[in-house]
Amino acid sequence: MIEKRPTATRPREAREAREPREVREPRPRELTAVTAGEFGLRHIADLTTKQVEGVTAVQPVEDGWKIGIEVIEDRRIPSSGDILALYEAEIDTEGNLLSYRRLRRYRRSNADIGEAL
Repeated sequence: MIEKRPTATRPREAREAREPREVREPRPRELTAVTAGEFGLRHIADLTTKQVEGVTAVQPVEDGWKIGIEVIEDRRIPSSGDILALYEAEIDTEGNLLSYRRLRRYRRSNADIGEAL
């Protein structure tokens, strides 16, 4: 046999008389290093229309983030001859692009040496 439990113990008027809940405006979500990197990557891909290799650095700065992104500027055969470029993007705390610039270009085979073209 199923036992019935009593329903609400307070009258409706008592429940409605409670203080209303404080309504908070949704706070803008702060970017993490991962999401900042994703924003920077998308901005550089859109602006350069080049294929991006990946994020090389993410650094918090006073009003946002500074992101390093590696881009394939010119494909070659074999791929060790590809010309790559390192871009730096600055975004604000909401992910909007503030500035970007190309720092250097180099052959993929010389990437570790840091030889600029």
